[in-house]
Amino acid sequence: MIVVMKPKASKKQIAAVVARIQELGYQTHENQGTTKTVIGAIGDKDKECLNALIAYEGVEKLVPIRKPYKLAARSSKEEDTIINIGPVQVGGGTFVVMAGPCSVESESQILSSAEAVKTAGGHFLRGGAYKPRTSPYSFQGLEEEGLELLSKAKRETGLGIITELLSVRNIESVVKHADIIQIGARNMQNFSLLKELNVNRPILLKRGLSSTLEELLMSAEYIMSVGNYQVMLCERGIRTFETAYRNTLDLNAVPALKSMTHLPVIVDPSHGTGRIDLIPTMAKAAIAAGADGIMIEIHPDPPKAYSDGPQSLNIPQFNELMEEIKPFVSAAGKRLLVAV
Repeated sequence: MIVVMKPKASKKQIAAVVARIQELGYQTHENQGTTKTVIGAIGDKDKECLNALIAYEGVEKLVPIRKPYKLAARSSKEEDTIINIGPVQVGGGTFVVMAGPCSVESESQILSSAEAVKTAGGHFLRGGAYKPRTSPYSFQGLEEEGLELLSKAKRETGLGIITELLSVRNIESVVKHADIIQIGARNMQNFSLLKELNVNRPILLKRGLSSTLEELLMSAEYIMSVGNYQVMLCERGIRTFETAYRNTLDLNAVPALKSMTHLPVIVDPSHGTGRIDLIPTMAKAAIAAGADGIMIEIHPDPPKAYSDGPQSLNIPQFNELMEEIKPFVSAAGKRLLVAV
């Protein structure tokens, strides 16, 4: 059940509703909108007892939530969620670009990548310090050294950092260095990990290789249920029978998710296609579909990349893409923020 408070409801009235919901044995989650406060009553108990809340002062209406995901549902929050990360706003009419190499390989590689992202007008530097690889013999990342190099790149360019978290035991280290924590496709349903994400960092949650949108939103619900409402969803392609490209980039998911949830939606055309020649076109298509941002893999020398070289743009190609998307962002009614 969602309790929508009146625009001028006082703190005392809100506190009274929260206290009563908790007395009835439910968890409460408050969302402060620009004009209204929305209180979620979460639990498996009989909902009939909640109906009396309509009589409380300051309550405007009660909205039953029939979706299995409560906090992530569009019906629980009419306004789009906006996540402020340093000087950058994600959601609410802005368009952000996250770019960088698949993995951090060396100081020169990550610093030159960061400078390229900064110069082209990107907002966040992506780079994997811990890498989940299909083969145990493949490069697994520089780990703590990689995190330190990402922090150095941030100090030199001012870009926010997004990097992947693989394990509960690395949370403290990743939180120390990252502005956004990425949960990759393989970990989307690692529920024991998701339940530990009540950290003071936004989460980018990638869709699993064969996951439905409802499953993606249920994973977001895990994160939100422990108190972290700063969740972004990422469409990064799903596994189908098609072999012409690495994955099938499901851009249907963008407008569908926009109707299902209030959370920002990011698109990753690099993993979604696995082909350099398709990335620019699908990046533009993602903008047209309503995405709040894109994540692009770039590398100073893709043929020598330790991982994902075939889907990494070189720096001139990335510069060209950043110029090409500007009219698409404008036509979509969004603002392409300039990194500071």
